[in-house]
Amino acid sequence: MKRLILAATALVLIAGPAMAQNTGQIARVRAGASCAGCNLFQGDFSGLEARGLNLSGSRLRQADLSLSTMNRTRFSNSDLRDVEAYGGVFSSSNFNRADLTNASFVGAYLEGSSFTGATLTGANFSGAQLARAAGLTQAQLNRACGDASTTLPGGLRIPAC
Repeated sequence: MKRLILAATALVLIAGPAMAQNTGQIARVRAGASCAGCNLFQGDFSGLEARGLNLSGSRLRQADLSLSTMNRTRFSNSDLRDVEAYGGVFSSSNFNRADLTNASFVGAYLEGSSFTGATLTGANFSGAQLARAAGLTQAQLNRACGDASTTLPGGLRIPAC
């Protein structure tokens, strides 16, 4: 039994840091550098002004993107679960196949952004501007929510939060 407890403790200690944020990678992105496939877990990018970053395949889970301006940024295949992006500007950004489960894009500007194959379960788009977004389907939006001020491409609707 003692060996089992020691083995389990060792596994937790070994696996723990791999799941934690990478402060060096977060600092690089905060300085305006691309970081595809990086571990940006819980990173603070609030107020960041950067354009054309490549964050494809990155883990941004629980990151703060509030009031950031990240136009033309590639978030494709990224983990954006539980992200806070209140008032962010993401014009012409790529969210294709990204996981935005429970993300908050309240008041965000997402015109020209692409969402093909993105997971939007529980995502809050209240007040968000998506009228010229591409790749959105009714099935995706049925799993998200918004409000009367959410703008969407013609023919699409979003449930109220």
